[in-house]
Amino acid sequence: MTYKIFMIIGVIVVAAGWIAYAIWDYKQRQEEEKQPPKKSERLQKTQSEIADWAKQMAQFKKPTRKPDAGGADRNKE
Repeated sequence: MTYKIFMIIGVIVVAAGWIAYAIWDYKQRQEEEKQPPKKSERLQKTQSEIADWAKQMAQFKKPTRKPDAGGADRNKE
């Protein structure tokens, strides 16, 4: 008789624990969905490198070519 009571109480406690865990897990997932996604260190580094490259390209000025003093066709034989 005591075994049956012990097992019934044990099953109730385990079931209550699983229910409490399911509720806690659901609330945690809902809270995480509200948070912005976390960026990895590698992704942040790559994004900053691309931003730096884009700034350098925006500041890039095409080099001007100086006119040749010896003639325009120096490469011809």
